Amino acid sequence: MKKSVRILYYITVITSALVGLWHFFVPWMFQWYDYLPMQYENLIVGIDYTNYCFSLLLFGLSVMLIILGKRALELNKEVIYFYFFLTAVWLFRACLATFIEPWPLDPIPAAAVGQLIASDLLAMLMTFVGIQFIKALKRR
Repeated sequence: MKKSVRILYYITVITSALVGLWHFFVPWMFQWYDYLPMQYENLIVGIDYTNYCFSLLLFGLSVMLIILGKRALELNKEVIYFYFFLTAVWLFRACLATFIEPWPLDPIPAAAVGQLIASDLLAMLMTFVGIQFIKALKRR
């Protein structure tokens, strides 16, 4: 693999891991619970479960791909499949935010626009790396 693809691979999985780690703290950072009536404990627990499971999935898969990066870059198909899955998650996130249901600009417009740009950029970079994997596997 080209050096630029190697660098982009690690940039994308490290960024994904950081987003996964950051997501564990999002409910407190953005005071999610201030917007929910406290009598709906089931709703709060459901939101927590969803957020924690998503955070763990994103962080864990990304860290796994960091650890297995050498194997991915040596074109190990099984590891590359996991990278494709992570790419699909980010593509889904980008398409959701860009075309289907954009993040509301209230209360912090800069955060909404920043998340949109960052998720779209990460999805594009991951797609580029994925295409390079496919080309390299075909040449093999």
